Amino acid sequence: MFKFTGKVLSLSAAALFASTVISSAGSLDDLVKAAKAEGQLTTIALPHDWCGYGAVIEGFKAKYPGITINELNPDAGSGDEVEAIRANKDNKGPQAPDVIDVGLSFGPTAKKDGLLMPYKVSTWDSIPDSAKDADGAWYGDYYGVLAFEVNKDLVKESPTDWADLQKPEFANSVALAGDPRASNQAIQAVYAAGLSGGAAAGEAAGTAGLEYFKKLNAAGNFVPVIGKTATLAQGQTPILVTWDYNALSGRDTLKGNPPVDVIVPKTGVVAGVYVQAISAFAPHPNAAKLWMEYLYSDEGQIGWLKGYCHPIRFNDLAKNGKIPADVLAKLPPAESYASAVFPTLDEQGKAKETITKNWDAVVGANVK
Repeated sequence: MFKFTGKVLSLSAAALFASTVISSAGSLDDLVKAAKAEGQLTTIALPHDWCGYGAVIEGFKAKYPGITINELNPDAGSGDEVEAIRANKDNKGPQAPDVIDVGLSFGPTAKKDGLLMPYKVSTWDSIPDSAKDADGAWYGDYYGVLAFEVNKDLVKESPTDWADLQKPEFANSVALAGDPRASNQAIQAVYAAGLSGGAAAGEAAGTAGLEYFKKLNAAGNFVPVIGKTATLAQGQTPILVTWDYNALSGRDTLKGNPPVDVIVPKTGVVAGVYVQAISAFAPHPNAAKLWMEYLYSDEGQIGWLKGYCHPIRFNDLAKNGKIPADVLAKLPPAESYASAVFPTLDEQGKAKETITKNWDAVVGANVK
């Protein structure tokens, strides 16, 4: 199907790879050859303790030896990832990302700005239509819900809902896991706080969320530090608002020192879908496509599930009996997710614009 001359992939083959679903072992073999000829993949914003990415990255390298992975800025936010593509349009060097993993609302805007390369993986049909761009510019990869990760050495009675975080006993305790002006995780946390107070989805919840954090900051409960498992363990941020999979992974990493509670709040349970995309200016486009094939294979999807993320193909994997029982047993009880809401793209977009533009003026806490 595809022709190679030495290490150079023909232009016609490259065009086919860009638009065609891999549908045979032979075509996948050709993609592997082309990716190995490039020899490198550049990722960005993939912390090894996020969603099991450490093991996923090692799995890819083991399966495709000869392709090195250049990992840029593991702690970057979704906005930083998109900006990295924009800033390196004409740069084929090591600072130019091949692939990004960003919050749902960042996919359509990056496509609109001409920053993404369409590509449909071989498992395309098992990705829900609601979680993918029809042209293949971006596609959902996994989701989780926002939760409270709590240092039990310092917090004796864990908060059970957003309103609890405003209690006096939580002074200098509550942090976000990102900058709400650029991080999807932090933006969704502000949005969830707004929903918990009864605000309507979209812009109204974004505005209410800002008012919530204004009060939290004025009360002295908000810590303007980008929280991580390390800052939680050290006592700098005893309560961290983060995705459930990050909280559960952090709990496992700390191994009881200190003991950690992971609480899904009673209200304002927001499920966040992240999406994958390939840069339109990727220096290693075939390695990028092979990375996507791996991530959306059964192996890659279960790798995310082992990191406590619900992969986008979860229902398909479950229906076909592909999920190991021991992996399912480690997930939180289903009832914790019963009231979870999945914001639409329109709702996310309006909330994101409201939160990112008005955080400084309303809350006034420079998170860093």
